Amino acid sequence: MIDLIMKNRRKNMRPGVALLVVLIVVMTITVLSLGYLSRSDVELACGANMVLHSQMDYLAESGLEHAKGLLVRPYEIDGEYWAGATRQQLVAGSDEYYDVAVTKLGELNYKVNSIAYKEKDGEQVGRSGLEAVVRLDPCVGYFVNSSTNILSCITINGDVFCNGHLNNSGVIIGDVFASDSIAGVNIAGQKYTSVSEMPVCWPGLVAGDFSDSYFLYEEQYAVQQIVPGDHNNVFWGHSAGNPKGVYFCSGDLRLSGNVNVDGTLVVNGNLQISGFGNSITSVKNFPALLVNGKVILESGARFGATGLVQVNNDIIVESDATDVLLDVFGALCSYGGIKGMVSSGVSINITAAPSTASVQTWPSPGVPVRWSPAAGAFYKSIVRR
Repeated sequence: MIDLIMKNRRKNMRPGVALLVVLIVVMTITVLSLGYLSRSDVELACGANMVLHSQMDYLAESGLEHAKGLLVRPYEIDGEYWAGATRQQLVAGSDEYYDVAVTKLGELNYKVNSIAYKEKDGEQVGRSGLEAVVRLDPCVGYFVNSSTNILSCITINGDVFCNGHLNNSGVIIGDVFASDSIAGVNIAGQKYTSVSEMPVCWPGLVAGDFSDSYFLYEEQYAVQQIVPGDHNNVFWGHSAGNPKGVYFCSGDLRLSGNVNVDGTLVVNGNLQISGFGNSITSVKNFPALLVNGKVILESGARFGATGLVQVNNDIIVESDATDVLLDVFGALCSYGGIKGMVSSGVSINITAAPSTASVQTWPSPGVPVRWSPAAGAFYKSIVRR
């Protein structure tokens, strides 16, 4: 009976049903497998994109750091400041690049755009951009290597360092650092007393290094000699034989009006200034004025300096002096500071400008001396683009 039933079932079963069931099962497994594979591919692609995006973000940050480093050390570039560059690489020969563009917002503030990307088949992929405002800080505009009193006629746009006690009667638009105490008002920034380390070092330029000749890398150039005494209505500039325009006076020098220097003036003695129209504009990476003795501002003196001014003694405003203007755009470093009894009509302005005050000189061939009034920098803001 059982055998009969089984025979009837086999007779009623259609051919190929078992094969169809097998095919459905195989198809189901295949679809599920393809789904898992597709999902895995998407996750792998997302992971690769995240890695690429992170790499480009870090590369764009490297562009910001590249700009910040050169803004603090402008003596390393040819122009006033580093304006940026394209197709920069951290690893030579790679397919990853960054472009940097720098815009000057002021003497101490710069806007930096950094765009990083990877090139594939001539196209940019994985692009990432950052925009930041870089502030040079601290940046010393006035450096005094002893205790000092800042006169009421002095306005300083930038930071101040005093190697001793500082008493301020003027206006300081910046921070003040002192190895001792700080007194006075009209200080817009922070006060840092009893500092054990200078924000920047003394420039340390030596007049004797410019007495006869100077070096640019390995090349030696002759210095133009100036006869001590009174000079007026003259122009001293740079030339092919004296590309930095270095002029040296072996004794006391007096500028009595309309003396214009396009280069560096070195005085191995005292410098007296009177009359209108006296100015010095330094050539890139060299100081404007280096005085071994005192600088004496007489009545009616008008003097402007663009670049680094280093005075290894005092700057003195004569007691009866009136109608005096001293304007330093760069940095003023005076061992004894500015002294005198100030009368009406005396104005002294100092503006920190690293782009003009930074120096790179060669006392001997191939051995440079570098200095910048900017000791560091920070990002005031960073925005993703």
